[in-house]
Amino acid sequence: MVKTSNNIQFARKILTVVLVLYAIIAGLTWPVPQLPILEQSIRNLYFHVPMWFGMIALLVASAYQSYLVLSGKGLFADAKSNTYASIGMLFGIIGILTGMIWAKNTWGAYWVSDPKLNSAAIGMLMYAAYFVLRGSIEDDYQKARIAAIYNLFCFPIFMVLIFVIPRLTDSLHPGNGGNPGFNQYDLDSRLRMVFYPAVIGWVLLGFWIAEIAIRYKSLQLKKWTKSA
Repeated sequence: MVKTSNNIQFARKILTVVLVLYAIIAGLTWPVPQLPILEQSIRNLYFHVPMWFGMIALLVASAYQSYLVLSGKGLFADAKSNTYASIGMLFGIIGILTGMIWAKNTWGAYWVSDPKLNSAAIGMLMYAAYFVLRGSIEDDYQKARIAAIYNLFCFPIFMVLIFVIPRLTDSLHPGNGGNPGFNQYDLDSRLRMVFYPAVIGWVLLGFWIAEIAIRYKSLQLKKWTKSA
């Protein structure tokens, strides 16, 4: 059973490396459709959008671990929840930075007053408050429970901010505020051949990074519990 689990983990890591390298190489070198305004900046689709997919997947995992904390799973679940949220925010920051580069090329400015962008910024600040809250509480068990409650409160609000509110107002962002998404006006299969593997690869990479961080935190927790 252990050997099978190790084989699965090894195969997943190989798949992650292959997909990420494929996304980077194909994303930068393969031909892309010459869409008006977007032109070569469409290549950012392979990097900017998968970062948000990765962020959301990691935040879902973080919220689930927070639920486990409140169900009595203790500090190990809290360590996982905190790690998933941290890596999720890292992906979110990269998503914002790549989005700013894209905005500069298509809208003429790194940041515009757009509901999607503003909502994403508000959501990121909410999660920044999550980390500040954790740092302000000394007792580890109290920190775990309070942080879990805040996380479960923050997550659905963030989802509403980035998925619901931008669709209710005018927006420059594709797929929001009456704006068509790429799949509605771009029929070139070359984009999909790179985009979908890129999403899977970057998401897997996010969980791989989180897994390494969780192992380190688990070792620290085991040392702490033994010495307590």
